[in-house]
Amino acid sequence: MKVVCTIPMDPAGVAILPPHVQVANAPDTRPETLYALIADADFLVVRTKLPDDIFSHPNRLLGVIRHGVGLDFIPVDAATEMGIPVANVPGSNARAVAEYCMSAFLFFARRLEGFDASLRCEGWAKSREAVGRATELGGRTLGIVGLGTIGLALARACHHGLGMKVIAYHPRPRNVPEFVAMASLEEVLASSDYVSLHCPLTAETRHLINAERLALMKKDAVLVNAARGAIVDEAALLATLEAGRLRGAGLDVFTEQPLAPDHPFLKSGRLLLTPHIAGITRESAAVMGIGTARQIVQLMAGERPEHLVNPSVWEGYLRRRQQLLESP
Repeated sequence: MKVVCTIPMDPAGVAILPPHVQVANAPDTRPETLYALIADADFLVVRTKLPDDIFSHPNRLLGVIRHGVGLDFIPVDAATEMGIPVANVPGSNARAVAEYCMSAFLFFARRLEGFDASLRCEGWAKSREAVGRATELGGRTLGIVGLGTIGLALARACHHGLGMKVIAYHPRPRNVPEFVAMASLEEVLASSDYVSLHCPLTAETRHLINAERLALMKKDAVLVNAARGAIVDEAALLATLEAGRLRGAGLDVFTEQPLAPDHPFLKSGRLLLTPHIAGITRESAAVMGIGTARQIVQLMAGERPEHLVNPSVWEGYLRRRQQLLESP
């Protein structure tokens, strides 16, 4: 059987696939390349956004696995119409993203990179001149928008590890820790020193953080987005930063990726910019790879994958798999 990966799967995952399985990595992620590759693939491993029409092209896919969490990379409804099971690996990068967000908070609180550069170039005395602007995270208020697996991991780490107060907005909260105070989105934005976004990108959350809501935030607050770029109205954010109405923002995701070389974000000194790497560490990549491969093996064996996201296709999948096994 053949597994096609849009970007190579972590070796820890490849290692647990049966020896007879062929793993092919896409040479690039252009739509035309992916259309051709799925024609003779049994399983597709997704690490980049698929074309919306990918499943309308000839294929024999028995399953699509997201090597990660975000399902917006996959046209799930189209896969469901074709009877193709889709699964992901939820929670696999929660710790990595939480630690990234904490790093972003510390970037703005302590600005160590500036002290390092100044010490190297200007000497001891000069480098200490800005020390009075450093702040601590302990006692500050963290606002979390989206209290899912990642949001909860960040809440626990910041409250128990750093002594931060935590408030959160979630449309349907469940299993909320006693130390987290739930509030409206507007209350979270207005009350927080650091705001971290952890909601999925949907029609309802596109530009959830717009000019009106940015205006609610404290002038010295920091916004961090490690979820999806289009949750934030980027033009409104840039205007807010340029007007000095926000201390800064840490962005790991953008509406259009990769970030264009002439993007105005690159000229702003109030931004921490990273290339969509918040959830990628050696540890999280291994967990994602193993979780992906394990579900491929389950599908091969006719077992329901542990994180099937479109269960309505399952009975049809079993019938189709049986037909394939019985065909000469």
